[in-house]
Order: sequence, then C-alpha cells, then structure tokens
Amino acid sequence: MPIGKLYNSINDELIASVNYQFQHEEDHRWWGELTLIEYKQIKDGGGYTLELEDGRQSRCSLKKRVNRAVTSLPPRYVYHFSGSGKFEY
Repeated sequence: MPIGKLYNSINDELIASVNYQFQHEEDHRWWGELTLIEYKQIKDGGGYTLELEDGRQSRCSLKKRVNRAVTSLPPRYVYHFSGSGKFEY
C-alpha cells in the first residue's frame, strides 16, 4: 500500500503519515480509503491536504468508517477520503 502524508490545509501542518488506496481516480474526482500510520485523533470533514507517494497534493475531506476499525491498540481507524481537485506538485 502506498505511503503518503496528511496535512491541515489551513496552516500546512503535518498531521500524520498515511497508507492510502484509491477506489476511484479521475483527474477531477477521486476517492478511496486511508489509515494513519501513527495514532492520532482527527475529525471528519474537509480542511485536509493529501500528499501522495510521488509528491503530488490535493485538498480532500475525510469520514471515519466506523465499521472498518483496524484491530490494534490504540485503534487505528479506516477513513474514506474524497476530493474533486486535480493533484499538483
């Protein structure tokens, strides 16, 4: 699974490294699932920037998939991400 980074889009602060997988990917519409590599609590909603393994970035929103928790202590949840912008360097 590719490794990327999740940033706060307001201040570009690094939140966490993530494993991500696209479910659908077009130039201007994409979504998939990600898990945070280290344990952090993050909120659902917009305001995030996803950086892919190759360095491209785009804004996205997240929604916790409550029925898909990864078994570990502390729990690392699976998040659905979606975006409508083009990935740029």
